[in-house]
Amino acid sequence: MRDSEIVRLAVAQRKKGADLLAWAFEHDPLYEMLIPEETRRARVLTWLFDRVIGYALRYGEVYTTARVEGVACWLCPGQVKLTMGRVLRSGLYATPLKMGVAAYRQFGIYMRYTEAIHECFAPRSHWYVWAIGVAPSNQGTGIGSQLLQPVLAKSSAAGTASYLETGIERNVRFYERHGFRVVSHGKVTGQGLPVWAMRRDSPAT
Repeated sequence: MRDSEIVRLAVAQRKKGADLLAWAFEHDPLYEMLIPEETRRARVLTWLFDRVIGYALRYGEVYTTARVEGVACWLCPGQVKLTMGRVLRSGLYATPLKMGVAAYRQFGIYMRYTEAIHECFAPRSHWYVWAIGVAPSNQGTGIGSQLLQPVLAKSSAAGTASYLETGIERNVRFYERHGFRVVSHGKVTGQGLPVWAMRRDSPAT
């Protein structure tokens, strides 16, 4: 396990962070379903994660390594709901145009499913792991674990929970090692994509 310095992602690193997350999520089952063509998928994901990072910089916290080998986007307690005003300010409103109508319709089905379980299984005040990814060439080196630590330490100290969803089974074991437990496991209706919802309760939660 390599010990990497974890730092806040600077605004000037936003594009590099978006490129990295697009690379990390390139073969995510959701995005492969939505955008089968690889070159277009990479382009759309870079655009999407650039807006996700911008949103998280404003309403949460974004961490990386000194050389931007991984990125973790968190939304703060009280800021986890994507409101229309925030979507407009972040530029995410253009997602249907970037994805295409058919893909965005399927994306909407997936998002409504995850939003419903989020509302059901997350406590009122919690940190939300919105996106975390490590460059494929650096996966398995411990960077992902280290990227979680600043907020997990903060949430433990404050007695605040953390919550996330993942669609990849091997990620479940990774998050379990960091104190998360599965609170919901199902498949998105009409898509068959699995979703695990996971929560980490701090001692005082």
